[in-house]
Amino acid sequence: MTPTEAPTTAGTTGSEYPRDLERDVTLGDGSRLRLRPVRPDDEERLISFHDRLSGQTAYQRFFNVMKHLPRASAHFLANVDYRRRLALVAEHGAGPCPTLAAVARYDCTDQPDTAEIAFVVQDDWQNRGLGTILLEALLAAAEARGIRRFRAYVLPSNGRMLDLLARFTDIQEHRTGGGVTEVLLTRRAPATGTGTAWRSTSHTPGPII
Repeated sequence: MTPTEAPTTAGTTGSEYPRDLERDVTLGDGSRLRLRPVRPDDEERLISFHDRLSGQTAYQRFFNVMKHLPRASAHFLANVDYRRRLALVAEHGAGPCPTLAAVARYDCTDQPDTAEIAFVVQDDWQNRGLGTILLEALLAAAEARGIRRFRAYVLPSNGRMLDLLARFTDIQEHRTGGGVTEVLLTRRAPATGTGTAWRSTSHTPGPII
């Protein structure tokens, strides 16, 4: 199987790969990327993706300093059931092995309608609207699977991520303790008549996520 071929199933549950979540997206500066669900064969690319992150970006995502993403972690992150656990990747470049630019994911909590969300955008792709597109795509996919509430754990210093959530979601709870800000949010309904949600025309700062 080549890196561009989607498997029929993934993870350990036998859930089908959701091809309906695959699509091309265009950023405000005209850059085009491919958005799709993560696949088991993304393990190596997740490791390479982590290696390209700056120390600050990696720390703001994982809350600790990891020089390299452990292979066991990459295996776990690449294998999802596409329902209770789902990740979307944004990739760019032609050929059989495009490069990952960003990853967004959710993992359900012990509350059936609530999931924890996390994002990371490679430094070269920050401030270009990709975080906004990923946020909307992930929350929409989660809602289609019965998930209505989302928790995000963000370092207080990550102002751009907190600003993204405040501008594009409905915040239900917001508290900071132990050096981490916890945000409980719901998806904000898209405005009627605003057109496609997959093209970002904004040049406002994107998240360090």
